[in-house]
Amino acid sequence: MHVIVHGGAGGVPDDPAPRQAVLDEAAETGAAESTPLDAVEAAVQMLESDVRFNAGVGGAVQSDGIVRTDAGVMTSDREAGAVAGMAGVEHAVSVARVVAEETPHVFVAGEHAVDLAADFGVDTDVDLFTDDTRNRWSDANPPQGSPREHLQWLDSRFGGSTSDPTADVSGDDSGTITDSADFSDHDTVGAVAFDREQFAAATSTGGRWFALAGRVGDVPQIGSGFYAAPAGAASATGAGEDIAKVTLSRRAVRHLEDGMSAQKAAETAIDEFGELTGSSAGVIVLDGEGGAGSAFNSDEMQTSVARR
Repeated sequence: MHVIVHGGAGGVPDDPAPRQAVLDEAAETGAAESTPLDAVEAAVQMLESDVRFNAGVGGAVQSDGIVRTDAGVMTSDREAGAVAGMAGVEHAVSVARVVAEETPHVFVAGEHAVDLAADFGVDTDVDLFTDDTRNRWSDANPPQGSPREHLQWLDSRFGGSTSDPTADVSGDDSGTITDSADFSDHDTVGAVAFDREQFAAATSTGGRWFALAGRVGDVPQIGSGFYAAPAGAASATGAGEDIAKVTLSRRAVRHLEDGMSAQKAAETAIDEFGELTGSSAGVIVLDGEGGAGSAFNSDEMQTSVARR
């Protein structure tokens, strides 16, 4: 089993070593599994449970004060499942797998996705806040009123605008948020796996800080946050609206289909993304020749590769 994982494209963390150790463990955990889908689920679950990443516990807070999780999974035989807007669900990747394997659909959202999770044994009603994210939210003078009033409040905040004095904080080696570090909104997590027969891709996120309640980004959209095909698979991270507009993961896999290596496909896809959007993102890729690739145009994107 060959596995590559990412911990999000964004700023450079003050102390990257503890995050890298978690990514290394997640990759090794995935590589020990028996199928590519098992591998990406196991790897992503570990990252969803770590507060250093913006997925599951410690996810971003939307304008109504709720953390909502999204995820998607896909295999190279075109089986796919995605979920979005789930309050209180830590392991969104597992619910996405339920959609793929247990329903005739590819996408289930909101409270009905939460109900589906509960029915298939995925924990719900989980407190996804940490002390640090709760403090950050309370310090942000949360909005009241209608969606229009929420939009006015988040105008200078969504995406971590520098006009918001609370926008830059991050995790230290104990998982504690410190005011001097960079708390990136892009710490979406993802994994891609290959067992010489099948590929699988998975991506999971807590969204972006100070987004309008109900906002869904690229992560659960097939071809944007994740994609798998017979030629290979990819998982993307970064500015979700822009990733969705150019279907970044599908773009990377299309380059594999055109004969590029995993590394060249990742680099080309990110170059195109930057030219088209002027925004920041990252992507990880595996190809059928045993190659692993990654590229980003943000300040940093930590990755890890494991093979067994």
